[in-house]
Amino acid sequence: MCTVAVTGASGSLGQALLRCWSSQGAQLVALTSSTRPLDLRDAAGESIPVEQVPWQIGEEAALRPLLERVDVLVINHGVNQQQARSRETTNLALEVNALSSWRLLELFAEVVQQRPADGRPRAEVWINTSEAEIQPAFSPLYELSKRLLGTLVSLRALDLAGAQGPLRIRRLVLGPFRSALNPIGVMGADFVASQVLAQARLGFNLIIVTPNPLTYVLMPLTSLGRWAYFKALTRR
Repeated sequence: MCTVAVTGASGSLGQALLRCWSSQGAQLVALTSSTRPLDLRDAAGESIPVEQVPWQIGEEAALRPLLERVDVLVINHGVNQQQARSRETTNLALEVNALSSWRLLELFAEVVQQRPADGRPRAEVWINTSEAEIQPAFSPLYELSKRLLGTLVSLRALDLAGAQGPLRIRRLVLGPFRSALNPIGVMGADFVASQVLAQARLGFNLIIVTPNPLTYVLMPLTSLGRWAYFKALTRR
């Protein structure tokens, strides 16, 4: 049975992704900073079994024992402090939206590399970089931090996700969906989650779900440009 861990599990998309993974028969781990018990239910109202693990930004290393049994890590947590620009809020946006996700990516890659060759399927990391990686989100700090995360993912994927790399990295580029961070989003979280898993089943590593047609053109071009630039100017 596949074990899936999702960060930001108390949010709208986190819960929607857990519900979708549950329908695939996965064993679920909900990673959240919330201390409130997660009540996850399917479409019929039946309770979904899920292991809830509390964690905090900056304490990624404490998750190592858990990650040793995870097959798919979905990095989905984030903050969006619109209109803010203070030093404190800038630091928070960078830590939560970019640097914490990067540390989790590196930690999981290290854990996977140390696993014995026991016939398990290749481990995967799904990283929600958001459409804000390349499009305005009317929140400058959110855009800045998500663009940093996207750039870091592109750079590290050269070593971590190549033919000899330990991980398969899937980038989730999502448009505005309704959540606590964006209550006026035009898409429902359950719809977005179902589309994410549908594209993953088709084998896509770049997963785009948005009503904005420009993103379907710009994001592949941006990813290709970064790959070529980093490949030419950096070494393993």
